[in-house]
Amino acid sequence: MSICVGVDIGGTKIAASAVRADGTVLARGRRETPARDADQIVLAVADVVRELKDQARAEGEDVVAVGAACAGFIDRSGETVLFAPNLAWRDEPLKARLEAQIPLPVVLENDANAAAWGEFRFGAGRGQTDMVMVTLGTGVGGGVIVAGQLLRGAHGMGAEVGHLRVVPDGHRCGCGNKGCWEMYASGSALVREARQLVAGGSPHAGVLADRCGRDPSRLTGIMVTEVAGTGDPAAVELLEDVGRWTGEGLASLTAILDPSILVVGGGVSAAGDLVLEPARAAFGRHLSGRGHRTRVPIVLAELGNDAGMIGVADLAAAGVNPAGGPALASSVRAAGSLDPAAPSE
Repeated sequence: MSICVGVDIGGTKIAASAVRADGTVLARGRRETPARDADQIVLAVADVVRELKDQARAEGEDVVAVGAACAGFIDRSGETVLFAPNLAWRDEPLKARLEAQIPLPVVLENDANAAAWGEFRFGAGRGQTDMVMVTLGTGVGGGVIVAGQLLRGAHGMGAEVGHLRVVPDGHRCGCGNKGCWEMYASGSALVREARQLVAGGSPHAGVLADRCGRDPSRLTGIMVTEVAGTGDPAAVELLEDVGRWTGEGLASLTAILDPSILVVGGGVSAAGDLVLEPARAAFGRHLSGRGHRTRVPIVLAELGNDAGMIGVADLAAAGVNPAGGPALASSVRAAGSLDPAAPSE
């Protein structure tokens, strides 16, 4: 069975997996990200790919292509990273540079798109045709599948769902605007509100205050989730707020895209129903035409941190340029077993 390597290039680490055609992971590798040096990033990616090639060869298998998932804007040609907020990439011809170092065919994809594709092919969205995935992490990421194809937009910058504006003149977002969805439905929003609650000295926040040693700056999203798991009203309320904002945003996206399933991933999703139940309730209250349309299920992602690596490896396996737009679905089907509308075995 041919193997493709999927690489997730983040601001602090480069995670990579050798992935079989059925979406299973054969081997894993990791490097620290030299985030301020574009040349060193390329060398680090090439090094971890070589490591995984050697491991695959030891198993009697060959690596035939590489997919690289990047947190940034990928141009429509699928060759250049136009901008990455946490890496030293500005108009970086990453595809050509990686192919010169590896050398194997390389596919570039936005990391959120890659994660959505992984869930669509092998995770919570398998068997569907139209899917929206949102990841609730430091910010809110997302990917959109329409009729079996990734939605990228005219310039390759589509599906930046976290910057849907939900509160006019709301909290300032890192993108420069005010009131973006990710300022209310993310892990960062959860921590911001929790710290403010503790700093205010409210008796309601007593358990949270004890959990962080009365130092709000030490409070993390994981702490809030753990405390909520014990039934603490303040922590539960904080997660409910994130869930409510999540559901409202998903209702707006559904009004536009009409997906068959909504998938929620990212670190905040580890809270499970503490976030999903209020999200479902808010979604039901805010969905246009409610009562006269099919209720779209909101489900947890299944692949965890592997989603992006599996997704971009699958795109590489298809042998297509992922920025190829409408040709993607037919090209994938032409690859035989890789039908994006088919459930994995």
